[in-house]
Amino acid sequence: MPGRGLEGFRVVECGEMVAASYATKLMADMGAEVVKIETPTGGDSARQRGPFPGKIPHPEKSGLFLYLNTNKRGVTLDLEQARGREIFRKLVGQADLLVHNVHPTSMAAMGLDYAELAGVNPGLVMTSITPFGLSGPHSHYQATDLTLWNAGGLCYLNGGGPGSEDLPPLKAFGQQAGFQAGIHAAVAALGALFARMTNGVGQHIDFSIQETLMAISEFAGIMPSYAGQVVVRFTGNKAIRPLDIMECKDGWIYLCCVEEHQWKGFVDIMDNPEWAAEELFDTRLHRAENWDALQVLMEPWVKEQTVEELYHKAQARRIPFAPVSTMGDLLDSEHLKARGFFAEITHPEAGTLPYPTAPYKLSAVPWTLRRPAPCLGQHNAEVYGELGLTREEIESLHKQGVI
Repeated sequence: MPGRGLEGFRVVECGEMVAASYATKLMADMGAEVVKIETPTGGDSARQRGPFPGKIPHPEKSGLFLYLNTNKRGVTLDLEQARGREIFRKLVGQADLLVHNVHPTSMAAMGLDYAELAGVNPGLVMTSITPFGLSGPHSHYQATDLTLWNAGGLCYLNGGGPGSEDLPPLKAFGQQAGFQAGIHAAVAALGALFARMTNGVGQHIDFSIQETLMAISEFAGIMPSYAGQVVVRFTGNKAIRPLDIMECKDGWIYLCCVEEHQWKGFVDIMDNPEWAAEELFDTRLHRAENWDALQVLMEPWVKEQTVEELYHKAQARRIPFAPVSTMGDLLDSEHLKARGFFAEITHPEAGTLPYPTAPYKLSAVPWTLRRPAPCLGQHNAEVYGELGLTREEIESLHKQGVI
């Protein structure tokens, strides 16, 4: 049986919600041994976020938590207690990497000062994920996913533009800033680990989520200086048509037939209605100029089609229509099923549910699903036993609220 890409690497995580948890999940999926630390009083706040099976909230059944923490072992530890920080230093002393997203104002108080931890483990790589980085005038600001999307400029990109000035800036659904930060933090950590393999030197990674979002804004971030323009979403009139989303009888489809051969092919699919021969619609420029009229004529016909039928008819004529997929549609996607993208995992409390897996396939060191997300404190005895603590010591620490 082949090994795993990061087998042998030990990772400790102090993660709340998404960013640190997703960074270490990516590494756990590749074989790293990840120990996730949670507070004894309730654990990661992601446990309180839905969705929940049957829509009944339960700290062991949060879909967000279960997805973010597969392949990890979980322990509880109170880092605000001196004994807790002592145990924490032992854990970190045996680790290659520490990933956390504790806010800068709490880092030192929770024993996350890099200078101190490097004294315990000189080869340690430590990744501190914070909203705005560890330096600069905003370094101590608090932030949510909403404020980070605005601080990174992406909400403005997803807001109003020519023809729709009243549309407010919008963020994407969920905790996307945290997921983007997690991906980039994992890459940065692996780079530092790779460097340590050659020079033996650990290092501290100062990671800013705001800068992550600006880094993925494509050219929008440099357009003001490059071309003197502020980039916005273009939602108004288009110079060529048809180029729009329309409703079918069972969903929505994106219609793109701006080239003449594409338009003729689509007219043929519609059985050549008389209105399609009108001079108003004889070129793609005229179809755009008279889009209000053309749209009204097309919509009733499109509404009578199913998404799948219209998509395949257009595809057969090389017209680039595309289904507008919901996440429910994707769960039933033949293509994703054929690639094995979804896998069922059985969790002792949440039961058996389908999970998204890895979006890549390595031929020599494949991604593997080895265990479900841990229940709160599930691996206390196992992990702390490996540190040399006796059963009596572990029971005593539990009674004292340290673990």
